[in-house]
Amino acid sequence: MTIEAMTTQQKIALSMLDLVAVREGGTVADALAISLRTAQHAESLGFTRYWLAEHHNMAGIASSATAVLVGYIAGGTERIRVGSGGVMLPNHAPLVVAEAFGTLAELYPGRIDLGLGRAPGTDAFTMRALRRDRVESENDFPRDVSELQQLLAPERPGQRLIAMPGAGTEVPIWLLGSSLFSAQLAAERGLPYAFASHFAPRMMHQAIDLYRRLFRPSATLSKPRVVIGVPLIAAPTDDEAEFLASSTYQRVLGILTGERKRLQPPVQDFAQGLQPQERAAIADFLGAAVIGGPDKVRAGLAALAQATDADEIMLVCDIFDPALRLRSLDIAAAASA
Repeated sequence: MTIEAMTTQQKIALSMLDLVAVREGGTVADALAISLRTAQHAESLGFTRYWLAEHHNMAGIASSATAVLVGYIAGGTERIRVGSGGVMLPNHAPLVVAEAFGTLAELYPGRIDLGLGRAPGTDAFTMRALRRDRVESENDFPRDVSELQQLLAPERPGQRLIAMPGAGTEVPIWLLGSSLFSAQLAAERGLPYAFASHFAPRMMHQAIDLYRRLFRPSATLSKPRVVIGVPLIAAPTDDEAEFLASSTYQRVLGILTGERKRLQPPVQDFAQGLQPQERAAIADFLGAAVIGGPDKVRAGLAALAQATDADEIMLVCDIFDPALRLRSLDIAAAASA
């Protein structure tokens, strides 16, 4: 079903962003297998797309080789769109990205998305290991996006640099962001925009409003298209959802304190044992989260959809037990029907 049809029937189009969490006691191979099963389940539920995020040198996250993972997930599914959410463009030469995603587009025609981020997705030490030994300027990202657009476009007469594969595939490019910079650039280029409200919700409304106000139609997009990231923990009851969410709370606390670990099992009453400032920081990080039973999930997703008029909600679901993660997606799909 198209986004337009869903909007007419007051349905919420759902997608998913996966960080490929490595669970405590599990392996990277386990995490990759869980991601594939999750993508297959999301496809069976009618989700629109399944994205994977580039991160480096982070304990418990196995999505660093993003293009490889996109191919793995696309190869194990049949219909769902698969892409990056995103590739951190400052870490890569545009030609390399165009060739990788051009290859994916040839292997899985009409199913590949290329979401681009402006942040490095890692720490300064790892940035140097990624051969980023130069200081980024404000003009670098827009210039690299332009180069990537040209490399994925049909080959022009006299064009000296050709992405092969890549040229002519016109892989859809999305700009991702948690501030106003990418919102404005996406609007100027007429590109779809995904706001990272799954970890930085504070500027969500301002960024979306700016994007829509400044949007210029392009050859690829006639009107604004917005996706928002939403942390989701759904369960049969509010109490169980809160219990399962303690894995996410532990992950967020680790991010905030610099003590990253593998995804931890849930802990009863975890939040109650935190300092008030820790609870406040986690609540700020998860300001767009939907956590609860079916009724609370239905109300939460509907409220976000109404407040943002987003075309899609992209769920981030960090639940320790893989089976309960799939159940959470079932509840969200039923709530959005």
